[in-house]
Amino acid sequence: MKIADVKANAFAMPLTSPAFPPGPYRFTNREFMVITYRTDMDALRAVVPEPLEVLEPLVKYEFIRMPDSTGFGDYTESGQVIPVSFNGVKGGYVHAMYLNDHPPIAGGRELWGFPKKLATPQLEVEIDTLVGTLDYGKVRIAKATMGFKHRVVDHASVLAALAAPNFLLKIIPHVDGSARICELVRYYTTSVTLKGAWTAPASLELHPHALAPVADLPVLKIESALHFIADLTLDLGEVVFDYLSPSKE
Repeated sequence: MKIADVKANAFAMPLTSPAFPPGPYRFTNREFMVITYRTDMDALRAVVPEPLEVLEPLVKYEFIRMPDSTGFGDYTESGQVIPVSFNGVKGGYVHAMYLNDHPPIAGGRELWGFPKKLATPQLEVEIDTLVGTLDYGKVRIAKATMGFKHRVVDHASVLAALAAPNFLLKIIPHVDGSARICELVRYYTTSVTLKGAWTAPASLELHPHALAPVADLPVLKIESALHFIADLTLDLGEVVFDYLSPSKE
């Protein structure tokens, strides 16, 4: 293969059979259970990178079923998103994500910088209860329950939240182990069709684990719970801050 061919065809690894196709990526019937809880402010400040700002001691714990997604197939995801502000604009910082499918792990990390690790999340209905669980190996590290579709939620508020920017810390090492890329990335979800949104009583348990430390942001009080289903597009990102730029030293 000629050098020009490598440059023309290089998109993702491996060169001759990339682990994921080019984006953007469309999701159909994407189902969310989001438990917003109050946590320790010092714990939040310890994990949220500048120049993002933490405004309140809140965390959104998410379970997401993705039965139909461009190039990624059918999978489930679970993790923590922290409400933040960047240059005065409110959004969410994706702190941790665990999922059970290799292409979105590879694509999420390499393209945007999603903090994805392999685990076994589940989101399902048990009789009258929506139940989310997350196992890291054989160890249960998260469990959430929520009443099934008790009260309809105003769609405008959900759509406004989905329109807000999200932020990621993208880190890719050099061959010597040092950071070659260290960037704050912003991305949006677009072309959203909200098919339903509900709230109900909810609970959330987080358990300590050395390699999946979701419990380092402890649950002090459940603030709200949201269950919704939507079609949406996950757009590609943009770099809004380069930590390795000489001007940032």
